[in-house]
Amino acid sequence: MNKRVRSIIITGNGTNCEMEMAHACRLGGSEVVDIVHISEILYGERRLDDYDFLNLPGGFLDGDDLGSAKAGANRIIHATVAGGRERLLDQLLRFIGQGKLVLGVCNGFQLMVKLGLLPAFDGNYTRQETTLSFNNSGRFEDRWVYLKVSPDSPCVFTRGLAGMYLPVRNGEGRFIPGNEEIMERLRRQGQVVMRYSDKGYAGTTMDYPLNPSGSVDGVAGICDESGRVFGLMPHPEAYLHRVNHPRWTREELPEEGMGVAIFRKAVDFIRKEL
Repeated sequence: MNKRVRSIIITGNGTNCEMEMAHACRLGGSEVVDIVHISEILYGERRLDDYDFLNLPGGFLDGDDLGSAKAGANRIIHATVAGGRERLLDQLLRFIGQGKLVLGVCNGFQLMVKLGLLPAFDGNYTRQETTLSFNNSGRFEDRWVYLKVSPDSPCVFTRGLAGMYLPVRNGEGRFIPGNEEIMERLRRQGQVVMRYSDKGYAGTTMDYPLNPSGSVDGVAGICDESGRVFGLMPHPEAYLHRVNHPRWTREELPEEGMGVAIFRKAVDFIRKEL
C-alpha cells in the first residue's frame, strides 16, 4: 500500500510564495498539503513530526532587514515551542534526523544556509559555512535562467534531470562559501546540485546575466551529504504550467512546467523510502 505523503509549507513574517509551493506539492502527488503559519508551530497547534516533506518558500523574511533571512534564522534558533518544552530548532533537527525531506527555495534557501542546514558537513546542521549575499549587479534580479544539474549529486530531488529553465527573483542570491576548502569539498562530494549555465546546458557560466547574481562557481543550489535536504535560488514552484513560461505564446511547450519534476521526485522518494 502506497504511503500518503504529508507536505507542510511554512509561511509568515514576509513569506509570499506559499500558495505556489503548495500547488507544486499537490501536482507532485502529495495527498496532504498544509500551509502553516510559523506561529501555529510555536504555539504547539501544529508539529513538524506529523509531516514527511518540509517546504520553506520564498519571500522577504522580516523584510530582510538584517540581511536575507537572518532574522528568521535567529527566530528558529532561539524560539521555544508550546510553553518552552522544546526549541523549534530541536523539532527541525529531529525532522531531518528521521530522514525526511526539506526543500528551501530563494528566501527558504537563504534561511537554510544561515541556520547551517546546508551544507551540513559531517551531519552538523547548526554550523553556517556558506552564505548568500548581494548580487554583483547591485540590483534585484528578476529573470529566467538555465540550470545544469549535476549527474553526480546525491540530491533525491533532481535524480534523472539534466537541465532546467526556471526564474530567479532576488536581491541577495550570490552564493559564497566560507573559504576555498569548503567550496572544494562541496564539489568533491557532489553537493553542488545546480549551476547557472547557457541555453544548451553545456557547462557552468560566470557571465552576466546567465549567472545573474555572480555566484561563486556558478552555484545555484546545493544539498546536504544525504541528498535529502536541498536549497536553490531559482523558483521551481513558479514554473508549473506552460503558461508560466515567458515565451509560452511563441514556443511549443509541454503542458506541465519543468518545476513540477522536483516535487514529484520528492514525493516518489518518500513513498518508496519512508
